[in-house]
Amino acid sequence: VTGGPGILNALTGIAGAFTDSIAMVVVAGQVKTETLSDNDRELRQLGDQEVRTLSIVSSLSKYSVRLSATLVGEQVTDAFDHAVTGRPGPVVLEVPLDVQATDLGEYAASKGSKNSVKQTPDLNDEDLETLLALLRQAERPLIMAGSGVSIAGVRDDLIALAEVSNIPVVTAWMHDVFDSHHPLSAGRSGTIGTRPGNFAVQSADFLLVLGSRLNIRQTGYNFAQFAPNARVFWIDVDPAELRKSHLPIEHRVVADLKKAMPKICDAVNDRPLPVRKEWLDWIVWIKRLEPQDADYPTSEKGINPYHFLSEVNRSLSAGTVLACGDATACIVPFQVVDIRDGIRMFSNSGIASMGFDLPAAIGASVATDQPVVCFAGDGSIMMNLQELATLASLDRDVLVFILDNKGYLSIRQTQQNFFGRAFGSGPDSGVHFPNFESVASA
Repeated sequence: VTGGPGILNALTGIAGAFTDSIAMVVVAGQVKTETLSDNDRELRQLGDQEVRTLSIVSSLSKYSVRLSATLVGEQVTDAFDHAVTGRPGPVVLEVPLDVQATDLGEYAASKGSKNSVKQTPDLNDEDLETLLALLRQAERPLIMAGSGVSIAGVRDDLIALAEVSNIPVVTAWMHDVFDSHHPLSAGRSGTIGTRPGNFAVQSADFLLVLGSRLNIRQTGYNFAQFAPNARVFWIDVDPAELRKSHLPIEHRVVADLKKAMPKICDAVNDRPLPVRKEWLDWIVWIKRLEPQDADYPTSEKGINPYHFLSEVNRSLSAGTVLACGDATACIVPFQVVDIRDGIRMFSNSGIASMGFDLPAAIGASVATDQPVVCFAGDGSIMMNLQELATLASLDRDVLVFILDNKGYLSIRQTQQNFFGRAFGSGPDSGVHFPNFESVASA
């Protein structure tokens, strides 16, 4: 991206990658070194279109640096190491114009990093023995699988662990880590989870949390009542997440799931756990409480999004990627869509930024070469409507559904609930939208 407005326009994407643990390398331009305003913090701007990139991105990235011609090899190596090691995330390389124009010669080659990134920790023997003892004592054990399972590449290990231990699994946001039709699937937990998933968490007497940061959308605001009957054993690669004190967690273990999961699987395989038939039967029974199409009301005024998503769900082919926006475009598919036959489903959960859906769908299509279905709200797609031109020029296999609720429904509901009136939330209160059919045909 260019310096100034270019890097500022990228901030929401960088923040989304930071909260959702997505490796990203951002190369940002900057004015010439001699026209940087660094030496006078009260000076608003010296270089043309200059902004203080590094101070702006420092809280949204794992690593940020201004490239120097003599250190460029080490700095670029450091950046890529930070992006992919441990808990992944975005890094930002700022390149002043004079550095861009420099013949780097011998400095272009990487000389190895002086600031080597620390190796990720493994699950130690003491913690492993504690975990095994707790699993053996539990009568209603449950695994909560977060996006760390996907990031660490241990989906197969998760399935193996569930099957060798006969422990049900609930998924936390990254629902495509576990097949919905697997006999040990207990549903989805959290504020936009499913009834069976949340009942399972609240009823468990032991909860093994794997790679979930247990954010507020996962736990709700009544922290003391999160898994109130369970002893919780929480494994995550990020010690900062484990330091959060508002949750009543008994065991907090810093470990890389890529190393820990095979070790746990082997240990359980060597020392089999008892089968809790009553608990497994209850999980099967509680899944009957999943709402059916007939439970959602119909109206002459429009299509219920739950009916629509159920219909789409039945039509999905193997390997389809679902790129979800936010609000209805995220909540409904996350509750309704079955994970099966390699279907992938994701959203920008941490930031939940409007405008994420269409660019994300294009990126997923380029990355996977699979058919992509994009769910976007009418308000959200307006944030990046211009990317329809990108989609047309790339000629990708992307199907875009716009869920039209006449503007910004979350804003309208909040305003009506708190103030009894609406401002700037839709056509009735001053915010108008184009004819999307006409835009799409163009």
